[in-house]
Amino acid sequence: MILLAASLAGLVLYAWPFLGLGLPADAPAIALAIGAVSGLAIVEVGARRLDARHLALLASLAALDSALRLAFVTGVAGFSPIFFLVLCAGYVFGPTYGFLVGAASLLISAVVTGGVGPWVPYEMFGVAWVGVAAGLVGLRRSCPPTRRDVFTLAAVGAGVGLLYGLVLDVWDWTTFRGDPTFGWSPGMAPLEALHRFTHYYLATSLAYDSFRAVGNAVMVLALGRPVLAAMRRFQRRFDVEVAQPAQPASAVRPA
Repeated sequence: MILLAASLAGLVLYAWPFLGLGLPADAPAIALAIGAVSGLAIVEVGARRLDARHLALLASLAALDSALRLAFVTGVAGFSPIFFLVLCAGYVFGPTYGFLVGAASLLISAVVTGGVGPWVPYEMFGVAWVGVAAGLVGLRRSCPPTRRDVFTLAAVGAGVGLLYGLVLDVWDWTTFRGDPTFGWSPGMAPLEALHRFTHYYLATSLAYDSFRAVGNAVMVLALGRPVLAAMRRFQRRFDVEVAQPAQPASAVRPA
């Protein structure tokens, strides 16, 4: 339910330009994104589903993703390697963990690369939902990972590559000042806004986002199996609980 609430907060942010209103202020939008992620993390820690080991792995994945984004800051057309670890983490550890890895990776990488701006909340939710999608599909994963898992995750990577571009274009569209026939302006009726946004996406972004979809699929096919296997080993170790052995009855002295 907390994951659903955090996702609904993101949906409100994305739906805002289609409601006939102006854009939300930058500071509240950033606070909304960070607050949703922080609230989800606090609940997971309180429920003992996010212990020190999971937090350490989350921080490591976010740091690795930041390094990848810094090394490939411009990407290749629409492709960026930042999605690969988010996909794998969500597939193995579940949708909530995938959400946290995606959001944390994007926030840290934005700080590292100096790319902090009004677009960051939209990117945080977008990458977080990549982890959620992988986590939902991973609920039926095999153990150990098989080729079927790799092909399944590659298909998810391709799909979310397109969907990520679609949802991120909501913010880009609001800043577009080119052709007025499909640009955004405050006060537009919802149907008119949806029509213009569809026109904008098809004309400017579909081909670009296709590179991201193909890049995600290729990266999962090339590296997915060993990374999934490694994360699965981490998961098994995290789930091990060491209990004190029961004292034999013969060793118990009568009072």
